[in-house]
Amino acid sequence: MIIPSDHDDDPAQRSRIISNLAKETFAMVLAGGRGRGLGPLTEWRCHAALPFGGKFRIIDFSLSNCINSGIRRIGVLTQYKAHSLIRHLHLGWGFFRGELNEFVGILPAQQRLAESWYRGTADAVFQNIDILRTQGPRYVLILASDHVYKMDYGMMLAEHAQSHADMTIACLEVPIHEAHAFGVVTVDESERITSFQEKPANPTAVPDKPEQALVSMGVYLFKSEFLFDQLIRNADIADSGHDFGKDIIPNIVSEHCVMAHRFRRSCNLSAQRCYWRDIGNIDAYWEANMELIQTTPALNLYDRTWPIWTYQEQLPPAKFIFDSPSRRGVALDSLVSGGCIISGAMVRRSVLFSNVVVDGGKTLVEDSLLLPDVHISPGARLRRTIVERGTEIPPGLVAGESADDDARRFYRSPRGVTLINSAMLKNGRVPSESPALGSIPPGWADQ
Repeated sequence: MIIPSDHDDDPAQRSRIISNLAKETFAMVLAGGRGRGLGPLTEWRCHAALPFGGKFRIIDFSLSNCINSGIRRIGVLTQYKAHSLIRHLHLGWGFFRGELNEFVGILPAQQRLAESWYRGTADAVFQNIDILRTQGPRYVLILASDHVYKMDYGMMLAEHAQSHADMTIACLEVPIHEAHAFGVVTVDESERITSFQEKPANPTAVPDKPEQALVSMGVYLFKSEFLFDQLIRNADIADSGHDFGKDIIPNIVSEHCVMAHRFRRSCNLSAQRCYWRDIGNIDAYWEANMELIQTTPALNLYDRTWPIWTYQEQLPPAKFIFDSPSRRGVALDSLVSGGCIISGAMVRRSVLFSNVVVDGGKTLVEDSLLLPDVHISPGARLRRTIVERGTEIPPGLVAGESADDDARRFYRSPRGVTLINSAMLKNGRVPSESPALGSIPPGWADQ
């Protein structure tokens, strides 16, 4: 298929061709991981289901990119503590037209091909190879669900088809001291990948840019039959980790055409800056949410040309009550979601998710994330704090002011963010790796 270049005089023709490529594509979203770097935040939910930005879940960004790019056949691969995620998908992503073969399908580990759970990212796709074959796509797009970003996958599809690549990997440049956490790629002058190193101790720098490395974004595009061949071959290797980054990609770059797609070509949406965040730990989660309260955040949630879809719960408007010198409900430089009530309290530089109540009486919330259904009692002071869903902060509690006190009572991140949940308040200590069933508030897991 010939793809018109950016310099052709018929942009409508180019748009039609890209639209047809999207219709021939099936997206597989890998959403089975826990995300251990997020500690207590993923004790009762998978990484993909983590709330973000006041009203979204992290998975909404990958799914919205698919819909906005015209890809409307999507499989979500689930495994670890997926109830919250599955409920969110049922409530918020059921608007597709089945008669047009559009859907977001949930693909839990079902042991269809072997008596094992998903053993790695490649194995997760392999265990659903029968579903992919039934759909008959020309291309298969593999996506991570733990990144927050905007990307037009249609541009990547166009380059993939134009180059006749077997596989294309979306890439971006990062500071070289951060590259050890990613798959690092080396390319030639035609953007063909010549080497791939998964999380190397000494990453290779970009030529002429010694402070930068080119890394994989975890967005992979395959010719479908080529993908099936590689998955079947890898499944028969007993000592394989059955992972795309560790096993599949390093073994194909030398013998097959694997191309790099530069992220900047797919993120120039409405003249906004390119934005991609790996939400891999509590500090990154806090920082990414805090970026949203800036006057002009890098991630534009108000862009109507590239909306972020989610489950829109029916809630009353946010409410601010009392206006007296001793008791005034105020929120400054903050995001406040539906159902929130700020009653005679001060909130600064914070993100309040749905149904949060902050009661007055010298109550202060600064630089904090209050997840859904949190209740802050009078007299509490919270700074650089994340409060888990459904937690009730008792009167007068202070967090974020003493590192030693916070580390003893709660969970404190390496960069000084304090995380509080109901179990910590109940037990007076950070819960164990496998919390007891009684540590979860009634009904919380259903949210």
